[in-house]
Amino acid sequence: MEAVYVLIAVIAVALVYFLFLRKSAPTAASTPPRAELKGERKRAEPARAPSEPASTGAAAPSSAATTTPEPSPPPAPSRKARESVPPPRAELAPVPSAPPAPQPGEREVLVEGMRRGLAKSRESGGFFGRLRALITGKRELDANLVSEIENVLLTSDVGVETTQILLERVRQGLAKGELSDPEKVWDALRSEALEVLDVEGRRGGITLSGKPTVVLLVGVNGAGKTTTIGKLATKLQLGGHKVVLAAGDTFRAAAVQQLVVWGERVGCPVVRGKDGADPGSVVFDAIKKAQESGADVVLADTAGRLHTKTNLMTEMKKIAKTAEKALPDAPHEILLVMDATTGQNALAQAKEFKEALPLTGIVLTKLDGTAKGGVVIGVAHALSLPVRFVGLGERAEDLREFAAEAFVEALLGREAGGNGSSQLVN
Repeated sequence: MEAVYVLIAVIAVALVYFLFLRKSAPTAASTPPRAELKGERKRAEPARAPSEPASTGAAAPSSAATTTPEPSPPPAPSRKARESVPPPRAELAPVPSAPPAPQPGEREVLVEGMRRGLAKSRESGGFFGRLRALITGKRELDANLVSEIENVLLTSDVGVETTQILLERVRQGLAKGELSDPEKVWDALRSEALEVLDVEGRRGGITLSGKPTVVLLVGVNGAGKTTTIGKLATKLQLGGHKVVLAAGDTFRAAAVQQLVVWGERVGCPVVRGKDGADPGSVVFDAIKKAQESGADVVLADTAGRLHTKTNLMTEMKKIAKTAEKALPDAPHEILLVMDATTGQNALAQAKEFKEALPLTGIVLTKLDGTAKGGVVIGVAHALSLPVRFVGLGERAEDLREFAAEAFVEALLGREAGGNGSSQLVN
């Protein structure tokens, strides 16, 4: 019996040893010698896609090897830390002082838009309509025509001096027999008007020359300064520029409230003071806020009380000096806002502003509400300032950057074949 027990024990030991060898055999076979690891990996590694980066480490360990754990990702920043980091903003392309001229197709759209805004001036009783009645259909043109054209220009608020400049070429052409037909008269008038409007070779719009660029809008009450600021802010925001509004007309609560409404509508912060506060301090605070927030433009509203003309001009000078204290070279633009419906009556007031401030341009509002579209030519010549914007309606997009060629064509362009089309000025 003892022999049986010994035999069973031997068989059991042999079985255990056999099972141990069988379990350990794959691991030993799958682990190549260290010297052969690199060559074996080259043969066994599958083809890699071209975009897959090459590995710089040793061959991947076998399934029996211990895998090194991946490093844990850094903890997510807290909500407060995330909110303190400002979102990245795209770099703003600089706005050139003289934007490139629109392409032919764009010019037609621009002219047509201005033509609609100048509809009253183009009607039979308007500036263009009266000129057309004088010139069109005549077989012979004589010196009497000059007097009739002069009357139309003067009663359309073009101004005496500007009228004489426009007519000088017509007079000379008629005297020399060069303007023998109505079309040549049209060409002469359009050419002279374009030359008058081409002040400093400037096109419309504003120049972003600093960060922030400070734009001061001045003019008498009722000219449309606050509305113009709201429309300008809309255009700038849509163009990717960050804007801060300064409610500098602190003596008129309605103006401050109106600007606040525009700010909420457009999404611009509005810096305001208490009723009757110093307007210069409001503009100063707005510039500082723009610097802190990284804004691109500050649009500053101002007062325009006619009954205190001397005090008003002193106040405007003070605002400009305060802006310069807040930011060297500010304000970068001082735009005079004028109501086109007041015509020549606004010129005397405009000259007062020009004497007090270094104006850089004109904004003519409510041009769609007058039949005297020629006032644009008269104002540009009388003040020797470029027209930057014209208001042709109530919507923000109706505040249009001024382009002399498009305006002259829209105002003085003759209709071809009675279908309303016109030939563009070259």
